[in-house]
Amino acid sequence: MSPTQRLLLFAPGAGAPSGSPWMTSWTERLKVIGQVVRFDYPYAIAGKRSPDRLPVLIAAHRAALADARAQAPDSVILVGKSMGSRIGCHVALEEPVTAIVCLGYPLRSARGDLRSDVLLALRTPVLFVQGSRDPLCPLEALGAVRQRMVAPTVLHVVEGSDHSLRLGARALRERQLTQEAIDDGIMAAVVAFVSGHATVDAPHAHS
Repeated sequence: MSPTQRLLLFAPGAGAPSGSPWMTSWTERLKVIGQVVRFDYPYAIAGKRSPDRLPVLIAAHRAALADARAQAPDSVILVGKSMGSRIGCHVALEEPVTAIVCLGYPLRSARGDLRSDVLLALRTPVLFVQGSRDPLCPLEALGAVRQRMVAPTVLHVVEGSDHSLRLGARALRERQLTQEAIDDGIMAAVVAFVSGHATVDAPHAHS
């Protein structure tokens, strides 16, 4: 499938709007896969800092998906940063989409609750891109959830990175890497996943 036939609906996290530098940078990278459409949730549009309640977030995400579908792409992939990826998973329970790409899935809430129910209910293929130092998604906890998931899953771990998939300057120096090289590795994983899901693991895998 050519990129012109594929649409990526890109949802932001709770802390910054769709026009943030992080979202803008990743939008440019994702354009090699397909047309990228960003949107904001109602609270961000209203200039508020506290996210809307879950039903409002899901409704807004579904509305953005309906608008995206009006462009008649052959394939729609839900991509989200943090909260946007979690809401995308909820939307995929109700709407048929090709796949989900979670850039830093927030498995644990701020209170420490494990937000895995939506993942266990999914049937849509999921790519998790997770930082090894992300406190909101301990890899051991995610591995246990993936064992129980029915949906095909792939995990790409960004060693040493935080919730935003970034490494600190010292870590980059020690590993003789640049953030751009890290992001290139992430994109390679996303491309491999999207291109026919060639690297999808069995649901019980730990890779």
